[in-house]
Amino acid sequence: MYAVIFGKNPRLSEAEFNAFSRRFDLKVRVIEKNRNWLLFDSSPEVERYFHWLGGSLKLVRVMGEGENAIRDLEYARLFTVSLYGGDDWRLWRKLGSAIKREFKAEGPAKFFKPAKTYSMPAELILKGFPEIKDFVFLFREDGSFSVGETVKVTDPFELKKLDVGRPVQRPVLSIPPRLARIMVNLTEVRKGSFLDPFCGIGTITQEFVLQGLDAHGSDRDPARIKEAKRNLAWLRREFRLKNSAHLEVCDARKLGRCFRRRFDAVVTEPYLGKPLKRNPSKGEAIRLSNELDRFYYSVFESFADVLRRNGRAVFVFPAYKLSGGGLYRKERKWLRKLGFEVLGRYTDYEERHRLVRDIHVLRYRG
Repeated sequence: MYAVIFGKNPRLSEAEFNAFSRRFDLKVRVIEKNRNWLLFDSSPEVERYFHWLGGSLKLVRVMGEGENAIRDLEYARLFTVSLYGGDDWRLWRKLGSAIKREFKAEGPAKFFKPAKTYSMPAELILKGFPEIKDFVFLFREDGSFSVGETVKVTDPFELKKLDVGRPVQRPVLSIPPRLARIMVNLTEVRKGSFLDPFCGIGTITQEFVLQGLDAHGSDRDPARIKEAKRNLAWLRREFRLKNSAHLEVCDARKLGRCFRRRFDAVVTEPYLGKPLKRNPSKGEAIRLSNELDRFYYSVFESFADVLRRNGRAVFVFPAYKLSGGGLYRKERKWLRKLGFEVLGRYTDYEERHRLVRDIHVLRYRG
């Protein structure tokens, strides 16, 4: 039995995990759901593929229920304790001491205090994970809990390197590598040809390459294509990759002229409008959405020229936090008219953009 610990956007993280489990055929059977974690049975292959998740923090191997399960934990000279659903430092220390007493017969042991009542992946890596252990307690509202050990963590240092370590960066306009990875998983396509028709400096395209996919990217600005090629050359050197991506200068409204083939998936964040200096009113949000939709309509007409039948598209539309409170997310009935079925919608917000990403997962019915 396993548990996955979700990141800062639990709903999106859960959606990604479900898509990821189907993508890698992991035979996941959900046992219990909590806002911040998911308990499940799965093939052990989940440990092999976990590093391809972008929205989850930890994979935990669950040992059992209640304090008796502490006896099944593997000895470690240095460990920490992570509580989920039990934000109480006295409880944290009590459980740490109970583990330490259990280990006494095997040798000396110490436990260290994380920044919160749970450890983050960066803390664990810096302390020497996996040699140091992270023992996890998953609490329910009735006070019962599951006990386990973290076996895999997301590497935030790799994600940071993929962002700020590359030669060309666009901090405000570029999609985070974390989100690029999530969007690739949302396609549920394990192998096949992938296209990012608004590739910019290549963040999503570099994720295609890292995962060994048949990678393609395009942008109508030759300068962006030049920058994306620099970043991909850096990626190949830094990560010792043999594969790369095919990049084209191309208007996303005319993809059929540039690509004489069909793709299994399109994953992209398009132009989302000018950066906002303040939250708009509802009327302003409607106007901004309608203006951009005239462009997006042509883009989706173009997708129909290059997507395989039943191919997937993961596309970011803009949504808006309103000045009077609330969120404006436009319904786009024209997608079905063009042959696209909406399978899921998820929001992701970053304060610096003042704009909400409305991530659509779509299937092209043709």
